[in-house]
Amino acid sequence: MLALYDEFVSSSDDEEEYVYIPRRPALRRAQVNYFDLLSEPQFFMRFRLRKETVALLLAQIEPMIRTRTDRNNPITPMNRLLLTLRFFATGCFLVSTGDFIGVSKSSVEVIVWQVSQAIVSLRNQYIKMPTSEEERAVARSEFFDMARFPRCIGAIDCTHVRIQSVGGPTSEIYRNRKGWFSKNVQVIGGPTLLIQDIVCRWPGASHDQTIFNGSSVEQRFEQGDFGTDAIVGDTGYETRSYILTPVTNPNSEAAQLYNESIVRTRQSIERLFGVWKRRFPILSVGIRLRKRTFFKNNFFIVACAILHNIAILNKDEQPPVDPTVIIPQEQTEFDQANPLIVPDPNERNPRYRVRQALINDWFTTLI
Repeated sequence: MLALYDEFVSSSDDEEEYVYIPRRPALRRAQVNYFDLLSEPQFFMRFRLRKETVALLLAQIEPMIRTRTDRNNPITPMNRLLLTLRFFATGCFLVSTGDFIGVSKSSVEVIVWQVSQAIVSLRNQYIKMPTSEEERAVARSEFFDMARFPRCIGAIDCTHVRIQSVGGPTSEIYRNRKGWFSKNVQVIGGPTLLIQDIVCRWPGASHDQTIFNGSSVEQRFEQGDFGTDAIVGDTGYETRSYILTPVTNPNSEAAQLYNESIVRTRQSIERLFGVWKRRFPILSVGIRLRKRTFFKNNFFIVACAILHNIAILNKDEQPPVDPTVIIPQEQTEFDQANPLIVPDPNERNPRYRVRQALINDWFTTLI
């Protein structure tokens, strides 16, 4: 019996025969330069960012994703970035993503992970709350122009990012109220659809208020880092001096006007989620990772958030729909199943005083 790649062959128990069999030559696939090959509309549809934006991003992360040497025909930094963007744009299996560029599944897994880490390293540069008085004044003014709601510097809400079940006894904590597995991602959005803060480490069964209570931004509000400014949320959040929520049972015209204003102001965070998930369908299609690489979900979600902010800052319009990507329809009929925060019947709790004062001092004058 001849060996496949050795020179050694055993012909019998008593004698040995040496036969030289050459190894199969290494297969080197030609790398496709999609950046130059595709037109701007074709490139935009497949990679969800304009060529100019991709070039600016590559200039920031190229030192972190470049190979150490040029031996063995390495994948170029541009193709590494495009491979990752294609993964975010489709949410398909790693092997399918590799076929698009022409690399193996194992190479795709390594490249996507390295590029995602490089993008996440830009988090402090692109995802940040308005801290200075000048930044907060701009946010207050832009939110006020929406629906005449004062003191608002952000809108908070949670959205579910679909993931693959990892199995085991703890997998059910990732099943959300809609019946599928997800990460419950908390986002604070600005008036121009920028993501100001993101928390993505909680399983899908977690309540929105629980996520906020365990976040660093909650501590910053408690410490007074944002002065008297506040964020707006829905009835899934507890009313505080810095979180303003709708009145459950408005009993005055001013309270009704307050509710209308806060609902219109909160539409910015709903639009943000829509734009974010349409730009990167992996957030809707689902992140398919094995149990041992499950922790990478958080990096992929944050990387998509940073890329979304880069697109907004560079004024990228919404990319066209890719007909090769099928996005599942979520069951919206269960959207109201999230338990509400039970308010104080008389709303005499001190945490309601700021909201009531705002209704009396501002919205009464608008009647």
